[in-house]
Amino acid sequence: MLTIRTEKLDKIASIISNRALHYPLDVSLVGATGVGKSSTINALFGETLAKVCTGVEPETQFISEYKTEKFRLHDTVGLGDGLEADRKHATNLSDLLLNTFDERKYHLIDLCLVILDGSSRDMGTTYKALEQVVLRCIDPKRVIVAINQADMVMKGRNWNYLNNRPEPELLNFLNDKARSVRDRIKEATGLTISTPVCYSAEKQWNLNKLMDHIIEHIPHERRRVKA
Repeated sequence: MLTIRTEKLDKIASIISNRALHYPLDVSLVGATGVGKSSTINALFGETLAKVCTGVEPETQFISEYKTEKFRLHDTVGLGDGLEADRKHATNLSDLLLNTFDERKYHLIDLCLVILDGSSRDMGTTYKALEQVVLRCIDPKRVIVAINQADMVMKGRNWNYLNNRPEPELLNFLNDKARSVRDRIKEATGLTISTPVCYSAEKQWNLNKLMDHIIEHIPHERRRVKA
C-alpha cells in the first residue's frame, strides 16, 4: 500500500506541475461527525500528510490542515452537531470555498471531497450542505463524493472478512447506493456529479479507486474568480 500511495502522490504532483496549478493543490474535506474523515486521511496518505494547524480563532477553529509539498487538505469540522453549529459551519464552509488569493484572481480551494457514511440511513445533513453550500460555491466538476464504511452498509453482512472484500450481493448494493446518491443530488440541485466511489478506510478496501477518482478530478486550470 505504501508503494502504491507514493506512486499516486507522485502522479498528483506531476499533474499539478504539468497543468501549472497552484502549489499545493488545496482540497476541502466535508462530512458529518463520525463519517470517518480522519481515518480516510490516514488510510489514503498515512504519514505523508503532516498536520499543520487547527485554528485558534473562532472563525478558523473549524479547519485543520494537512499538507505535503504539492497537496493540502482542509479538514472541516463534522456536520450534524446541532442546528446552530451547522449554521456556523455552513457560513465558514462557504467562506472557505470562496476564499481567494493572488490579488483575488483565484479561489484557494480547487477541489471539494465530500464523505458520506454508507452505514447510516440519515445523510440529510450532508446532503443539505452539498445542496445549499458546496454546489452553490464550486463547480460540480470539482466536487468528489465518496461513501465510506462500505463494509458496514449491510451491518457487516455479505462482507468477506477472509478476503477483505464485499461479496457480490453487497457489491451490487453499493453500486446501487452510489447511483442513488448521484441521482438524489441531481434531483435536488439540477447539477450532475460523478458517481460516488464506495470504500472502507478501516478495511483499506477500494482506496486505490478512491485515489484514482481524486486524480481524475484534478482540474485542468486554476479556479478563477468570476468577474
